[in-house]
Amino acid sequence: MTAPGEPPDSGEPYRPRAPASPPRAGALLVVGDVVTDIVARHRTPLAPRTDTAAAIRTVPGGAGANVACWAAHWGCADVRFLGRAGADAAAWHEESLLRASVRPHIAVDPDAPTGTVISLVDAAGAAAERTFLTDSGACLRLSPADWTPSLLDGVDWLHLSGYLFFAGPSRAAARAALASARARGVTVSVDPASAGFLAGHGVDRFLADAVGVDVLLPSRDEAELLTGLPGPGDAAAELSRRFAEVVVKLGGDGALAARDGAVRVREPAVRADARDSTGAGDAFTGAFVASRRAGAGLREAVAEGCRAGALAVSRVGARPPARAPLPGKT
Repeated sequence: MTAPGEPPDSGEPYRPRAPASPPRAGALLVVGDVVTDIVARHRTPLAPRTDTAAAIRTVPGGAGANVACWAAHWGCADVRFLGRAGADAAAWHEESLLRASVRPHIAVDPDAPTGTVISLVDAAGAAAERTFLTDSGACLRLSPADWTPSLLDGVDWLHLSGYLFFAGPSRAAARAALASARARGVTVSVDPASAGFLAGHGVDRFLADAVGVDVLLPSRDEAELLTGLPGPGDAAAELSRRFAEVVVKLGGDGALAARDGAVRVREPAVRADARDSTGAGDAFTGAFVASRRAGAGLREAVAEGCRAGALAVSRVGARPPARAPLPGKT
């Protein structure tokens, strides 16, 4: 179905395909990072050289794994995840994914520990903004050896975490997965993941790696960095000349989406009592992809993403509420 105000597909010669309306019967495969999050919520400014009181929790995270869990929570019946973790925590992460109704394919790294992210959350602020300290560990050691095209059997949508593009082995794995998906006609989405890492990696390199991607889901900062344009609307419009759909996440300002060089959708944020903004963008992405796959129009899918983001910031940690585990393992 087409949302109000959403233009029909143009029928032009080949360019990345906009995902279409009929509900999809296949699976969603997410390839990306799985990490251990240490979330520290502090209500006073950090005090150098002494103690700052905080509420600290250790929870499963990783942008790619988070997206998979939110997509399952938002209705995707068959969600699969490929990532890499160290032997220290691989079993724990596999169990947490199964509890979220995600089928895990976790490569166990014999040498590197599981990636760890310390998330410092300003719990006194209205938006509960966070700052990350990141040790990627095993997750960016995902390599082409961990990829096989058979992982796409039964899959109609592939989502790649942008973190994969920021290290040599995982970049090669992402490129291999993207090439396999293009060969099979599988829709591909990418979330650029980190403006800081993106700046260090290089905009031109990232855009070259992303050729063939159908849906790009950057944050405001990432969209502006990728285009050099100062406003998210202009940045989204420019990016939509490269990608069939561009959805820019604006945090407390909601989200917007562009196609064919113009902004087509603007959605406000859903009000929430913010406790922790960690993973809010991943929640948006997971719900957007789940909704698009279920046949939602662009406007409706963006609105669903905003709802998921609001739910995410109202919880501590980056994952949705727990669900019954999947039977068995794959």
